[in-house]
Amino acid sequence: MAPTAEAHLATPPELDADRPVKDATEPEPRSYTAAEESESESEEEDPWDLPELRDTGEKWSDLDTKGKVLRVLKTIVKFVLLVGLLYVFVCSLDILSSAFQLVGGKAAGDIFQDNAVLSNPVAGLVIGVLVTVLVQSSSTSSSIVVSMVSSGLLEVKSAVPIIMGANIGTSVTNTIVAVMQAGDRNEFRRAFAGATVHDFFNWLSVLVLLPLEWASGFLYKLTELVIDSFNIQSGADAPELLKVITEPLTKNIIELDTSVIRDIATGDPAARNKSLIKIWCKTQKVTNLVNISVPGLANCTPDALCWTEDNEVWTQENQTETLNLKKCTHMFVYADLPDLAVGLILLALSLLALCTCLILIVKLLNSMLKGQVAVVIKKVLNTDFPFPFAWLTGYLAILVGAGMTFIVQSSSVFTSAITPLVGIGVISIERAYPLTLGSNIGTTTTAILAALASPGETLANSLQISLCHFFFNICGILLWYPIPFTRIPIRMAKALGDRTAKYRWFAALYLVLCFLLFPLSVLGLSIAGWQVLVGVGVPVVVFAIAVVIVNIMQNRCPRFLPSFLRSWDFLPKPLHSFKPWDRVVTAGMTFCRTRCCCCCKCCKEKEKDEETDDIKTKDRSLEMYDNPTLTIEDEAKIIATHL
Repeated sequence: MAPTAEAHLATPPELDADRPVKDATEPEPRSYTAAEESESESEEEDPWDLPELRDTGEKWSDLDTKGKVLRVLKTIVKFVLLVGLLYVFVCSLDILSSAFQLVGGKAAGDIFQDNAVLSNPVAGLVIGVLVTVLVQSSSTSSSIVVSMVSSGLLEVKSAVPIIMGANIGTSVTNTIVAVMQAGDRNEFRRAFAGATVHDFFNWLSVLVLLPLEWASGFLYKLTELVIDSFNIQSGADAPELLKVITEPLTKNIIELDTSVIRDIATGDPAARNKSLIKIWCKTQKVTNLVNISVPGLANCTPDALCWTEDNEVWTQENQTETLNLKKCTHMFVYADLPDLAVGLILLALSLLALCTCLILIVKLLNSMLKGQVAVVIKKVLNTDFPFPFAWLTGYLAILVGAGMTFIVQSSSVFTSAITPLVGIGVISIERAYPLTLGSNIGTTTTAILAALASPGETLANSLQISLCHFFFNICGILLWYPIPFTRIPIRMAKALGDRTAKYRWFAALYLVLCFLLFPLSVLGLSIAGWQVLVGVGVPVVVFAIAVVIVNIMQNRCPRFLPSFLRSWDFLPKPLHSFKPWDRVVTAGMTFCRTRCCCCCKCCKEKEKDEETDDIKTKDRSLEMYDNPTLTIEDEAKIIATHL
């Protein structure tokens, strides 16, 4: 029989066996602060939901005339500051690219010299990744490849994997930008996922298309068919809108001669002793007919005078001399520093400017995107078309991404600009994905226009390489976008975002592994030979595929697995959990904080010790004047209270 309500009410709370009696000596329940309550609520909510950007200020209708004028002026000032910060942000990305070229540009040219390694498609892929990471510009690495193809040092078929690698390497910039938003956990989760969705798309496309290209050469044959089918004439230069805007600032900081890297790659020995820093910005080439001595009559210049004088054979030859007319005006033109030192200085300054601009941009956007403005922007960017045409929204976003990248002429700039917006929750990762895919297409169209401006003798090869890049991205989109089930990069990026939000140090580990250690390891195995690459690579790939399959089966259908494989608990904990590694990293960082700045710490500790000694002496002086009678009375009061 169920107990009645009266029976429940009659039970005194202090006699309830399930409810312990509260002792007066026990501490009161801890009152949580507003920040802790909001943190506990955010843990219960879905972290991938876009946050509500609430308007915390007064409504427009409640303001008087003075308040309205002040709000309008504040909005204008914030907008001007936002545009200025975006300008400095883009310029710092340009300086960052120049810094990387100064630090590793000549090494990138040396990497391109080994044609035997470049003939290996896997080695060509990782070389494209490494060179693009070193110079921080896919257009620079692509132009080196085009120059090598045009000069006959590299075949078009061998250059296709390098272009694929350049496509991967260019995504490192927005990943670095995402790491700089590690202050807020949820913002970092969304920003890192929004940046790495580009990485996963490129890697997955390469995993499918590189073996297909190696086996059949379909990209090479397709682009060759396109070039043969159309009578393509030389076109105009690609638009340089972004360069026109940023050059007034960047050319006063540094100017580089990127032809030095290209000359090193094409085997010019004199280029090794040249500096990448441009000293003379205005030069003129003058061709003069000069007299030279030759070993014999057979060595005379064709269609030129040839005579003998003092038992020597002389002839005439046109020689081109470069006259230096005007020096550059950047700040390092008179600095007697090596390229490496200038590159490291610019690297530190550009990263500092990048971090500062990013933090201020995020704060300004958070303050501006409130109330009705936030609602409108989020609806415009994240809302789909009505039901029959909902599928067109993503393709429109692809076109927008391609158009914006075509305008700014840099996929790194565009994807780095939308990464903070994904972090603060203005753009969802589902909408950022097609924008990124469109950015991949946009950066290839500028390369196609640049190829169309090539001379007639190199037009076919340079255009074919550009079209290979274009069709590679088109095929990747067809693989990983049209069917919602195939949008695997979004799910992988979200999983990585969750992991890096929990263990933030993993973001730096991901960058080093994905863009440095892994390509270097594969390059080393490729240099060792096909046998070593296959002998080491195939077992590793098979093991990785087996682990992925077991993970999927553990989540979806564990009953089909043996009992010991239904979880990874049979392995040592460091092999299936990041917690032990997190303790090691945390302990290492704590050790660095306590030991690296020992001088400052020692001074502070001495001051603290002196303060504690003063407090102890004061306490002792008070203890001397304590009245034991008062102490007994206090104890009696406490006992009476307890009773």
